[in-house]
Amino acid sequence: MKPLTRAALLLVAALSTSAVISQVTNKAAQTQRTPQFENEDVKVWKTVVLPNQPLAMHHHDHPRVIIALTGGTMNIVEQSGATETHVWETGKAYWLPAMPPNTLHSDINAGEKPMEVMVVELEKEN
Repeated sequence: MKPLTRAALLLVAALSTSAVISQVTNKAAQTQRTPQFENEDVKVWKTVVLPNQPLAMHHHDHPRVIIALTGGTMNIVEQSGATETHVWETGKAYWLPAMPPNTLHSDINAGEKPMEVMVVELEKEN
C-alpha cells in the first residue's frame, strides 16, 4: 500500500471516529427516552431529563411506576399550565396513575443536575 493511501485511510478513520464520538456526546447531553423492554403486559424505558430540557408533551394511558436512578425534583406540567411537583429519591420507586383522557403533560427537571428514571408502564388493567 502506498504511504499516501495509508494516510488517507487513517484520515478517513479518524474523521469517522470523531463523528461517532460527537454523535454519542450530543445524544448524552440531551433529554431522552430509551426503550428497555416491551411486551403485551408492560413497557419499560429509561428517561434522562436534563435541567431546563423538558420532555415533549405526552400522555400516559396506563398507570406506571417510576424508579429514580438519579433522584431530584421533577415538575409535571399539564397542558393547562397546572404543575405537580415530585421529589424522587435515588433508589426509590413511585406510583403514578393513568392520565385522564385528552390530557397531555411535560416533565421538567427543576434541579441543577440530570435526573435519570426507569419507567415501568402497565399495558393492561386487571
